[in-house]
Amino acid sequence: MASPGPEARSAACSASELLFGDTAVNVVGLMSGTSADGVDAVVVQIEGAPPALRWRLRAHVHTPYEPAFRREVLAAMVPEQGTVDRLCRLNVELGLAFARAAQRAIAAAGLRPEEVELIGSHGQTFWHAPAGPYPSTLQLGEAAVIAEETGITTVSNLRARDCAAGGQGAPLVAYVDWLLFSHPTQARALQNIGGIANVTFLPARDAGSAAAPLAFDTGPGNMLIDDAARRATDGHAPCDRNGAMAARGHIHEGLLAELLAHPYLHRPPPKTTGREEFGTDFSARVWERARALGLAPEDLIATVTAFTARSIALAYREHLPAMPAEVILSGGGVRNPVLVHWLQQELAPVPVRLSDDLGLPAEAKEAAAFAILAYETWHGRPGNLPEATGARHPVVLGQITPGRSWPRRGGP
Repeated sequence: MASPGPEARSAACSASELLFGDTAVNVVGLMSGTSADGVDAVVVQIEGAPPALRWRLRAHVHTPYEPAFRREVLAAMVPEQGTVDRLCRLNVELGLAFARAAQRAIAAAGLRPEEVELIGSHGQTFWHAPAGPYPSTLQLGEAAVIAEETGITTVSNLRARDCAAGGQGAPLVAYVDWLLFSHPTQARALQNIGGIANVTFLPARDAGSAAAPLAFDTGPGNMLIDDAARRATDGHAPCDRNGAMAARGHIHEGLLAELLAHPYLHRPPPKTTGREEFGTDFSARVWERARALGLAPEDLIATVTAFTARSIALAYREHLPAMPAEVILSGGGVRNPVLVHWLQQELAPVPVRLSDDLGLPAEAKEAAAFAILAYETWHGRPGNLPEATGARHPVVLGQITPGRSWPRRGGP
């Protein structure tokens, strides 16, 4: 694969200064991660094609789920509670929530819906099972509802085609990481910390054709921390805001060693994970184990925060071809200063910085990636990176639900 040249990389760093031509289009990207805390919606202006793709972020809006709705979404992710009628209703409710988030982002960008070409919607993941005889993944948030409410053509269900081609269906963001953030002379790791943490390793572009990107889920990101915070506060705190509880606690090295022995962490890539591995059942077992050890809630939160940091560092040392020259962080976890500080300690002397430094706010990065993937699908170009997902070959991702103006310029 060709990689972006200096002009494309410069566009990522100083996108606000770029001038776009008549072929530029506005695309909305929608993302709700494993934490299910709400929808990140972005508007991205895009022009060109790889390796000369140009883009700029025009707006980013986070729309949190109402607490009761979030509880309903999380409850339906538990197999014993995710009944077919519950999932059917939530598919439509989530579609409405995603449509409203898109409308807010469009307004924040100072645009009318008629000025937006596409919506790329990741949806809300309820189950991810890429291994076994029937590889599968389930994201809800009905695209027909999004297209009907906004009038905009919507690209959705982007993970399923990669699974059908023998891949893990993730991490799809790896393709966008490679496209926008590869460096000519040094290896980079793009580390996202959402509910689940994932890394994209980008070798230096000038390292030769044998060097290939690598991406996989490193393990839990915020998931165990959020669950412990909810349990510690009887549901009043959805997360450990600013790492305050972890900062008051003490790491229990014995429990941390038990967590680090989890088989997933030592399984070689390609691999992905989610709530089916580290969700409610696992969190409950960790909570009960901490109680048996006599840990205070703050000590457990400190321990699972350290687990996220150390499991990321472990993944680098066990599974990356080499340590990167720098690590670039994104995702909601970057706003937890305790987690970031401990990760910096674990990865030292490798410098760790935020994707904000490269022109893309940490919380907006994944939503922007799905805008770009939708743009690639709209032009009939593959959007997966087989070296990262394990797919047999590159594939065009997703399904297209026409909007009111179908078809429009620049598309099929």
